[in-house]
Amino acid sequence: MTSPQPSGGSPRITSHRDLIVWQKSMQLAAAAYQLARRLPPDERFGLRVQMQRAAVSVVANIAEGHGRLGKGDYVRGLSIARGSLMELECLMELGATVGYFDLDAVHPALATADEIGRMLWVLIRKLGARGILPRTSL
Repeated sequence: MTSPQPSGGSPRITSHRDLIVWQKSMQLAAAAYQLARRLPPDERFGLRVQMQRAAVSVVANIAEGHGRLGKGDYVRGLSIARGSLMELECLMELGATVGYFDLDAVHPALATADEIGRMLWVLIRKLGARGILPRTSL
């Protein structure tokens, strides 16, 4: 997928598919869909669809942001992806809290989500976004 830079340095990013954060987000989306399938039928239009939409939003906004021409648009896409990631984490935790999921089944997805969140934060900062504070302390 990636090709080495002429200088022999880090692999060159030629597509959103080359981004490790996008690859991990695809894995998380697949895990979220698997969890959503476990929900009872009465959650078909509730928690299930919300989990699926949030999971799709994470991966799609990383791709869309990467495809935009401006750095600000890229950061905006990553920021939206990060917000959707927090939503997905909340929904998975809610599913476990109300007894739809065993916590052991949700834990790997939450760990992956945490890793993706850190990766998005670093990428946003490296792109030069200023004045953005992590909201974990609020």
